[in-house]
Amino acid sequence: MSRIVVLGAGESGAGAAVLAKVKGFDTFVSDMSVIKDKYKEMLDKYGIAWEEGHHTEELILNADEVIKSPGIPNDAPMILKLKAQGTPIISEIEFAGRYTDAKMVCITGSNGKTTTTSLIYHIFKSAGLNVGLAGNIGNSLALQVATEKHDYYIIELSSFQLDNMYKFRANIAVLMNITPDHLDRYDHSMQKYVDAKFRIAQNQTPEDAFIFWNDDPIIKTELNKHGLKAHLYPFSAVKEDNAIAYVDDGEVEIMEPIAFNMEQEQLALQGTHNLYNSLAAGISANLAGIKKEYIRQALSDFKGVAHRLEKVARVGGIDFINDSKATNVNSCWYALQSMKTKVVLILGGKDKGNDYTEIEDLVREKCSALVYLGLHNEKLHDFFDRFGLPVVDIQTGMKDAVEAAYHLAKKGETVLLSPCCASFDLFNSYEDRGDQFKACVRAL
Repeated sequence: MSRIVVLGAGESGAGAAVLAKVKGFDTFVSDMSVIKDKYKEMLDKYGIAWEEGHHTEELILNADEVIKSPGIPNDAPMILKLKAQGTPIISEIEFAGRYTDAKMVCITGSNGKTTTTSLIYHIFKSAGLNVGLAGNIGNSLALQVATEKHDYYIIELSSFQLDNMYKFRANIAVLMNITPDHLDRYDHSMQKYVDAKFRIAQNQTPEDAFIFWNDDPIIKTELNKHGLKAHLYPFSAVKEDNAIAYVDDGEVEIMEPIAFNMEQEQLALQGTHNLYNSLAAGISANLAGIKKEYIRQALSDFKGVAHRLEKVARVGGIDFINDSKATNVNSCWYALQSMKTKVVLILGGKDKGNDYTEIEDLVREKCSALVYLGLHNEKLHDFFDRFGLPVVDIQTGMKDAVEAAYHLAKKGETVLLSPCCASFDLFNSYEDRGDQFKACVRAL
């Protein structure tokens, strides 16, 4: 019996372990952190051996194959030992793909992938298709493959997940954009990060589809480098020679494979970045053969994604918007660009090698004050203090940040949490950060 060891017992790892057990492997799970109770119960239910708080080398280095959770860096000590002895290391998505013949619709990009993934799933589900939601959102793909059977999976893929995928094939691949993000995981090499994103198309055939933003300068430069075999479906905000989807005279137009149109003002998601999300989702649904009326309806009634430009409340004439999902500078750029009022911006957290030059002009134009929220705000001070805006430095937590922003904001302005940074200095996750923000706003 082949032995599979799963490193990391979160959603991804626990699901991979269940699939390995169901498929008859000798399965063991090891996590350096404490495993959540719900995942312990899942592992126990399937009779899977596990450990937490440490790695026992002799129980890991004897694996025939290792499934690594995406949060574990490639240079972690145990990973380096496994690599040195030649043990194959794969991702949960790679493993799950071996055991299903479902169609895979995969979405990646530095920004917009969660909204686009959720929107595609909403369209497919509303059209009555047998579809699962997986990857960075939903239940793990491996768990669904082990316990359910779907005809389609809509999968949000981070660069970390793509790193350890080798034979997995996306039938429809969506690349929203590429901007600097997670460079701390890629030796501060933009090219290594770009290459990771393009892995989404690595096993595609001429029967498959590659959907991408036509105006992204990095994607444009890289397209010819990667030997893409899939049919290309570029989209743009405006009509361009080679774009097959765009807006023309207030109409959303998708030209291939089936002509589709609807009024832009009917889209549920507003703003330029959300137009891109809607175009990518519309093309994906069109390729799957979903009827036009279902696509139109779903694009017009989608409710949006938590923590992504989420309206929280209006207090004292001040609007509060939760954009905690903005964990990089480009994502904050889109948020600021969509603001119609002056903004008190809450930003900061665990810096991932950020270059704030991208939002300099928008901060000068749109912001009336800044709140730095993080344990180490020196880089924010160095870059933004010279703008002459009122600044408050908060290292204690969300309650103080929200109260500071509330006192800085004037009636008719907006308090925007769009941090540009990862959450792990003061919060468990961007969801935790956003939930705390919403709770503190509602308590004002």
